[in-house]
Amino acid sequence: MPCDTHTLVHLCTPGEWAVAREDGAHRPDSLRTEGFVHLSAPPQVHLPANRLFAGRRDLLLLRLDPDRLAAPVRWEPGAPGDDPALRFPHLYGPLPVEAVIGVESYLPGTDGRFAPLPG
Repeated sequence: MPCDTHTLVHLCTPGEWAVAREDGAHRPDSLRTEGFVHLSAPPQVHLPANRLFAGRRDLLLLRLDPDRLAAPVRWEPGAPGDDPALRFPHLYGPLPVEAVIGVESYLPGTDGRFAPLPG
């Protein structure tokens, strides 16, 4: 079941964000390999963050306005082992820079794990 659909978030590195700002859009490897950009609702972003980036201290959290996304967003199952009712937003096209309404550091706690964000 979708969470907050008014704001979506995406994780990337400062280097990836710098390239996106130059190009006008973020095109992570997943767009080429899986056909979509991984997004999350704020309360669920800690799940992929802990699965993929545990302990990293160089992540940026991009806050997105879904109304500014040109490509379709589909809410689909996450990784095997996730709650089958849990759905994640996937953007089926590049992430335009103009859809980003906020950029902030996303840091883990002292244990190296990321905490859920408020909805």
